[in-house]
Amino acid sequence: MQTFPKKRIEIVVEAPLLRRITARLEETAVTGWTVVPVLAGHGRHGDWTAEGQIGTASQMVMLITIVDAGRLDAVLDGVFALVSRQIGVVTVSDVAVVRPERF
Repeated sequence: MQTFPKKRIEIVVEAPLLRRITARLEETAVTGWTVVPVLAGHGRHGDWTAEGQIGTASQMVMLITIVDAGRLDAVLDGVFALVSRQIGVVTVSDVAVVRPERF
């Protein structure tokens, strides 16, 4: 089966920032994304967990999207402008897809 190279972007942020990030993705014509809850982690400030949280103010989520390499910089510029001032992580990796027209 033939595959096509693309870029996968993973963005881990506090849930209240999610709407602003998805708005930026829409502005850069990203065609889709998936959001999953982040339950726990470990970072510079030690362990953290979502256990026992009542609201979403400090809840973390991971947004995953796949884009064409030619659009990567535009997408990252818009996202990083938001994430750079907040708690969050942005990663980019190479992936192969079987239906390139979807990205």
